[in-house]
Amino acid sequence: MVNIKKSLKKSSQPSCKRLKAEVQTKTSDDPLLLQLNCFLNKQLLNRDVLNNHLLNDHLKPHATLLLALSGGLDSSVLLHLLVASRQTIPFSLYAMHVHHGLSVHADAWAEFCAAQCTLLNVPLEVAYVNIENNTKLGIEATARKLRYEALFSYKVDKTPPDFIVTAHHQDDQAETLLLQLFRGAGVKGLASMAVMDESRHLLRPLLGVSRDSLQNYAEHHGIKWCDDESNENTDFERNFVRHEVLPVLTARYPAIKPVLARVASHLAEANDLLDTLAKIDAESLLKDNCLCLQGLSALNKQRAKNVLRWWFLQNQLAMPSSEHLNEIVEQLLNAKPDANLSVQLQHLTLKRYQQKAYLIQAQITQTFDLVWVGESVLPLPNGGQLIFTRVTGAGLAVKFGMDKLRISNRDGGERFKPNALRPTRTLKHLLQEANIPPWQRDNIPLIYWHATLAFVPGIGISYELQATEHEQGLVITWAI
Repeated sequence: MVNIKKSLKKSSQPSCKRLKAEVQTKTSDDPLLLQLNCFLNKQLLNRDVLNNHLLNDHLKPHATLLLALSGGLDSSVLLHLLVASRQTIPFSLYAMHVHHGLSVHADAWAEFCAAQCTLLNVPLEVAYVNIENNTKLGIEATARKLRYEALFSYKVDKTPPDFIVTAHHQDDQAETLLLQLFRGAGVKGLASMAVMDESRHLLRPLLGVSRDSLQNYAEHHGIKWCDDESNENTDFERNFVRHEVLPVLTARYPAIKPVLARVASHLAEANDLLDTLAKIDAESLLKDNCLCLQGLSALNKQRAKNVLRWWFLQNQLAMPSSEHLNEIVEQLLNAKPDANLSVQLQHLTLKRYQQKAYLIQAQITQTFDLVWVGESVLPLPNGGQLIFTRVTGAGLAVKFGMDKLRISNRDGGERFKPNALRPTRTLKHLLQEANIPPWQRDNIPLIYWHATLAFVPGIGISYELQATEHEQGLVITWAI
């Protein structure tokens, strides 16, 4: 849970590194500031390309940026750099500090961030998050998850910022690549962090800057920062890589950090190519978030798995392990036609029906009985809505008095005749014949005119109530 306070009471300064009393922001000739200005100018002023994205289409002049401010060296330097950039580049700057409560110094860090933001005239919000000691994700992952939830929930006048800016740097990128490598990640994971994460509206302008450069900048310009004692605890994975693994590698290979960062960049390009290929393959396979398995089976196994990874990502699903993904491919393509495939993938369930794969949310069958009296949109209790549109030559014939309809879900035993040339049949048989997935059948809304079943989404209109070519009709669409 995240609680947000917009201001903090002023109190004594926390125990932080104090270098100079005066904050210096007039650093227009500093190489690091010039580099940041160049980065932001590409976002704000020029039609330029970074990581294959047309940046001017994403971040406009006078954009709103939210800085994730921990109070540590990296984000403190970035705060000062952004304040200096703001003098020449038009954007609005805000900051958020996430108070995890894991350290006895947590309150002092929050107060330090508040003091710095007050000094630099940057609005600050402090978000308080609670981390359970027995969390299944682990303290590191849980803290990161809650931190991003707080950042993504931030609003300026009820509007999210154009971008959230983080102070990840070159050393972080090298550490991330090694961590992903140790976990056996694929190309996407090894690509590590992007300078721009378009889907989450994240900017990381310091990814090409070493931590040593940031510290030199801070010392030269008298920037204060706080030290988090947990950064020395090598029980945490990242700290182990930082303090135990990278020093050994650096002793043998002095340029290892920029080299690893460059490798991550190469892998990001490879991942972009894989995404492009997946989009090409999915164009003919994916319709209404439903995947054609016959077409998927025509691809080789590597391309099939690439499409599935891309499809899962479009639905905000974390990537399954290699073994799990191989098992999914096997079940989708080779299980018996009548097999009841149901694979839970975080918040969605993967199901297969009639040579198609579906990602669906958990559905609760709820009995309902509603009356429509002319609304253009009618929400349904079990999710989705009915949309009513008047047209000519289609839908329910208005001449019969279609001003009041009853809507309910299936009760069982219904019979229906949408085709005048075919006999009346059970609705169950018609739904099966139309290949409507079993999990949709109990929730499908049935529309009655008086006691007559007039319309069934996916099946049709009762033959005797259909509007002719020149008649006014009422078209009903079920939007799930």
